[in-house]
Amino acid sequence: MDQPHTPPRTPAAGPDGDRTATPVTAALLRGALDLEQTEHGLLPHRLPARARAQNTDGQLAMAESQPSGVRLALRTRATAVELDALRTKVAYEGVPPRPDGVYELLVDGEPTARASVTGGNVLLIDLATGARHTTQGPAGTVRFEGLPAREKDIEIWLPHNETTELVALRTDAPVRPVPQDGRPVWLHHGSSISHGSDAAGPASTWPALAARLGGADLVNLGFGGGALLDPFTARALRDTPADLISVKFGINLVNADLMRLRALGPAVHGFLDTVREGRPATPLLVVSALYCPIHEDTPGPSVPDFTGLASGRLRFRAGGDPAERATGKLTLTTIREELARVVRERAADDPYLGYLDGRELYGEADHAELPLPDGLHPDAETHRRIGERFARLAFGPGGRFAHPAA
Repeated sequence: MDQPHTPPRTPAAGPDGDRTATPVTAALLRGALDLEQTEHGLLPHRLPARARAQNTDGQLAMAESQPSGVRLALRTRATAVELDALRTKVAYEGVPPRPDGVYELLVDGEPTARASVTGGNVLLIDLATGARHTTQGPAGTVRFEGLPAREKDIEIWLPHNETTELVALRTDAPVRPVPQDGRPVWLHHGSSISHGSDAAGPASTWPALAARLGGADLVNLGFGGGALLDPFTARALRDTPADLISVKFGINLVNADLMRLRALGPAVHGFLDTVREGRPATPLLVVSALYCPIHEDTPGPSVPDFTGLASGRLRFRAGGDPAERATGKLTLTTIREELARVVRERAADDPYLGYLDGRELYGEADHAELPLPDGLHPDAETHRRIGERFARLAFGPGGRFAHPAA
C-alpha cells in the first residue's frame, strides 16, 4: 500500500492546552488496504486501487470507502485526542434520517468512549429510481479527553457506515504506531451484515466483536451489497497478508438476482482458486448465509417495501417466485447446498478449507426471538450474538481457526 505524504500541521490550542499535530499515515492505521490523498485529507479504502478501477458499481464504490474495521492505532501518554474528519453520510429519500456514525475509542483493548462528528456531506439516494445527489458540508471534530495519564495503546475505530476523510490528528503528547503484537491477522469478506449494517458502532459489528473475543487483528472486507464473487475482490484477498481468511456468501447473490445455479458452482471455485493462488495453506472458512425467511425458498431480487414509510419503517420483500427455482434462480437454501458441495469436494485436497452453515450463527429459533427488523439486516443485539457464536465456532476449540496452522 502506498503511503501518501500528509504535510505536518501546526499545533492547535485546545481547551486543556496546546495540541500537537501528527500527520496521519499508513503506519497509524489498521484495516485499510489503500489510502487516497484527497483535497481534504486522507481517505481510507478497503479495496486497492486496481480493484476500484475495475468496478463500475456505485453501491460497491460507496461501501468500500466506508471504513468498517478501519481504526487509528496509537501508543501514547496523551490524555486528550482530537480528530478532524470530513464525513459523507448516506440518506434515503422518504426515509427518516439515519443516526450519526460513531467513533469508538478503545484503551488497551477495552471500549471506553463514543463520539460523532458534525457537518460533512450528505449523499441522498432515491431507492425507487437509484438517483443520487450529494450536498457538501464542512469537516467536524471528534474529541476524547480525560484519558489515563500513562503509556497506553488506543484505537479509534472509524464509523463503519460513513465515508471518512481524515483531515488532522492532534494530541497533548506524542504518539507513535502500535507495534504488531503477534495476534493473527483475520481477513474477512462478506455482505452488508459483515459490513455492520445496524450495528451499534464500528467496534460492535459482529466481525469486530468476534475478532476481539478470538484475539485476532481484523481486516474487514464486508461490503454492503458487494459479496458477489467479484474476481477483483478475490485478488484483493489473495494479495493481502493474512493468517486467517473467511468468506461469507449468499444473501447478496439473491438480493441482486445475480446469477443462476449453473454459474454459481464455477464462480465459487474460481473465487477460491484465486485466493489459494496467494494463500495456499492459510486456514480458509467458507460461511453461508444467516437465516432470512423472505429468501430461504423464494428467489430475489430483494425489493424495498415502501408501505411502512409513513410510519418511518422501511422493509424488504422477495421479488421472485418460488416456482422460478426450477429455472435455476437462486435461494438461500440452494446456495447453502452448493457452497457445502464445493467445499466438501475441494477439502479432499485442501486440509485448511472448512465450511460453516450461517444458520449456526443465526437460525430459525434466533429469528423467532430476534427477528430481522427490515427483513434483511440484524440489529445491534443480534450482531453481538452472531459475533459471540462465530468466536466460539471458528476460534474456539475444534474451530477452523483453532487449527495448529492458525
